[in-house]
Amino acid sequence: MTDRLPPLHDAHDARGAKFTDFGGWQMPVEFDSIRTEHAAVRESVGVFDVSHMGEIEVAGPDATALMNRLTTNDVTSLDPGDSQYAAITNEAGVMLDDTVVYRLPDGTAAGEGAASLADLEDAHGGDLDAPSGDPAYLFVPNAGHDEQMEDRWTAHRDEWDLDATVANATDDWAMLAVQGPDAADALDEATPRDRVVDLSKFEATAAAVADTESWVARTGYTGEDGFEVMCPAGAAEAVWDAFVDAPREAQPCGLGARDTLRTEMGFLLSGQDFDPENEPRTPYEARIGFVVKLDTEFVGRDALEAQKEQGVDEKFVGVRLRERGVPRGGYAVTDGDLTRVGKLTSGTMSPTLDEPIGLGYLHESYADAGAEVSVVVRGDEKRAEVVIPPFLDR
Repeated sequence: MTDRLPPLHDAHDARGAKFTDFGGWQMPVEFDSIRTEHAAVRESVGVFDVSHMGEIEVAGPDATALMNRLTTNDVTSLDPGDSQYAAITNEAGVMLDDTVVYRLPDGTAAGEGAASLADLEDAHGGDLDAPSGDPAYLFVPNAGHDEQMEDRWTAHRDEWDLDATVANATDDWAMLAVQGPDAADALDEATPRDRVVDLSKFEATAAAVADTESWVARTGYTGEDGFEVMCPAGAAEAVWDAFVDAPREAQPCGLGARDTLRTEMGFLLSGQDFDPENEPRTPYEARIGFVVKLDTEFVGRDALEAQKEQGVDEKFVGVRLRERGVPRGGYAVTDGDLTRVGKLTSGTMSPTLDEPIGLGYLHESYADAGAEVSVVVRGDEKRAEVVIPPFLDR
């Protein structure tokens, strides 16, 4: 299978980026070094190409009903420009993916979200509440999951006889993440016609970024203040250059730094911290029960209601090693006496803390902050303590 290339692949190659396969995409893993890029996001501003993330657009009279029955959060609470984090679960309550759901301006046709941004500005001055018509949504599956989710939405729409159009628009969009304490200043300079810096967390709007009509959200995956910019794929290089070139000169960042940043915050990585086949977990095990709204009728609701009442055997936690060694996904966690009490799913040397940290699932009796455990690193038990993420105060 040939890897998919993001719209900015050639631009990254020209900058000397190192590439890796991720979810079937050839993506930059680093430009300078992971530590340099990580520090830029924690201390100033960095920009990531995250165009490997999927974009599925759903619109029509029954779009809200379809979205609410296939995601765990309450989509009915969203107005145009709002967004929310949610899980996508099967009948057993096991997570197939996690996602962010955006409410687009009403009347946006599925498959035309990227193309409609300029029309919104021309006809309504960017007012998201002005257009009328059927509700429309865009949700963002993780890399390589876009076709699976398009099929899932289409199949359930047909099974439930709902009137909604589902379109896989991944190839229409490019997606950049501008993250760090100085991200707001960078966005303010790049959007002179629009006040995107006034957006609240998980709020989005249409805005001209470097004269390119884009969908800008105050969201991110680093723990720092930041924005995610979705623009038409053909305009991606102009938007990217607006941040990484003078005068802003934001640090280009690859997926390596994105991973160390999200690990410090304890954010889940789909396919690693949960996977329906290799690491089947529910939102309650993964400590994202706040995205489960049991007063809605989504797939997996009954199983999750039962689990909430009964409790879980294992919980997602962090660990901080007290001895030398780097924890990695798959390493066993013991009670310090060779009795296994869980395992790690992620691990790294924290660039910010300069300490070895990991994430994983431990038996609930060991899942409290400060609990003493050991991580088996290359056959040796290394003393560690449990931390309830995040590792940083953000």
